[in-house]
Amino acid sequence: MEKHIQIFLKKISYLSITIATLTLLLTFLFQTPPQTCIDPKTNPHHKPHPKSSCDAAHRPITTIDKRNHRLWSTNAWRKSVDSFSAIFNHLQTLKHLNNHTHALVSSAGGGQAVMSLQQIGLHEITGVELIDSPPLVSRADPHNLPFFDGVFNLGFSAHLDQALFPSRYVRELERTVRVGGVCVVCVEECGDGEVKEVLKLFRKLEFSQARNVTLMGSKMTMIITRRIKTRS
Repeated sequence: MEKHIQIFLKKISYLSITIATLTLLLTFLFQTPPQTCIDPKTNPHHKPHPKSSCDAAHRPITTIDKRNHRLWSTNAWRKSVDSFSAIFNHLQTLKHLNNHTHALVSSAGGGQAVMSLQQIGLHEITGVELIDSPPLVSRADPHNLPFFDGVFNLGFSAHLDQALFPSRYVRELERTVRVGGVCVVCVEECGDGEVKEVLKLFRKLEFSQARNVTLMGSKMTMIITRRIKTRS
């Protein structure tokens, strides 16, 4: 008798579990999700949260042009571009830079230096960084530049002192500069002794000039080297 009761109770238990599962499933399937937590009458401009990925796909997406317009119109961006312009104007006075110069900006960041070169009249400018920032900067590793030897008239970097492998970084930068071209790097402000240490990294370029500058709000030292001939 007890055996029949146990079997009966088990059947009731299984039936209860089945009914509970079906109830939860039906509740989930037919439940109407709320459109929004905000009353549209009080805020008619508020858009309800998307109920599916299809709804979300119709939401406006910020384009690269709009994003760049917002970034380039900020005071911080303008000041940064102007600080690069002061450096490039000095290179123009030294005859190291003109409208026909093919320039490389290594570790170009968001592209402030590239924009500065565009504004002073250069037409051939290549900016590279580990993360691209179109349309000013393309993706490439400054330690392994994807360019042939002697492609550029000017090689420029304001981030040599942040390179993981400074020797490799400089070798790639100077490798791409042709004979008669210049390589310009900006490092944290330093004296003659530190400048000489930086110059030891260069194997194919000869020292031209060093001067203190202010770049992106920081005091730095600009070192100019020129590729006059191939050095062993």
